[in-house]
Amino acid sequence: MKDWSPSLYRRFEDERTRPARDLLAQVDVEAPRLVVDMGCGPGNSTELLVERFPEAQVVGLDTSPNMLAEARERVPSARFEVADANVWVPQAGTDVVFANAIYQWVPDHLGALRRVMEALGPGAALAVQMPDNMGEPSHVLMREVAAEGPWAEKLRGAARAVLPPVRIYYEALAPYASRIDIWHTIYNHVLVNADAVVEWVKSTGLRPFIDPLDEAERAEFLARYRAKIAEAYPPVEGGKVLLRFPRLFIVARR
Repeated sequence: MKDWSPSLYRRFEDERTRPARDLLAQVDVEAPRLVVDMGCGPGNSTELLVERFPEAQVVGLDTSPNMLAEARERVPSARFEVADANVWVPQAGTDVVFANAIYQWVPDHLGALRRVMEALGPGAALAVQMPDNMGEPSHVLMREVAAEGPWAEKLRGAARAVLPPVRIYYEALAPYASRIDIWHTIYNHVLVNADAVVEWVKSTGLRPFIDPLDEAERAEFLARYRAKIAEAYPPVEGGKVLLRFPRLFIVARR
């Protein structure tokens, strides 16, 4: 895929940061020395970690040069480096690994999470949040448009995998954990209109579908997708729409 766009991602920053706040509220590691923000993006989650753990060394990791550049400006007190969640494991002495909406992009994220947990020392915590919304209209319809258009072959396999059941995560992490907390939260984001739903996913879930397309194909794809989204997300009282957004949370203590 092309590099991520910090400006597009930030259009819904309050809504995107809320799950990070909710995840961080359940991390009970006292006085951590080294805190890692895996998939830090433009630094909104890193900023929360610096505020929560002012005495810790906070390191933000991402594969996107654009996101890292934005994060460095936003949180100058943290350190930022390039790292790939597919293969990264924490160094010795890491007390918290915080991963807000990154591991759903990792094909074998169960294996990656096991490796992270195995590398952590006693008392350390792995805190993960992942969108669990592949069954929502926003994502069902992008797959429909991909399958129905002239780009079908080009976009075969573009969709990310559905998250496995909760018990799979528990069983994968339990051999390394003294305690595991797993829960779902369903957010209902109030957006200005159905077009805002399209703008939301353009910076995340829609990227594997539109990035491979040429300019004309992309315009046609988005036109078909917008029409379907307008039907799936009718306005409520006042003209706004509700974007239902389930997310999976895991906090595992070593």
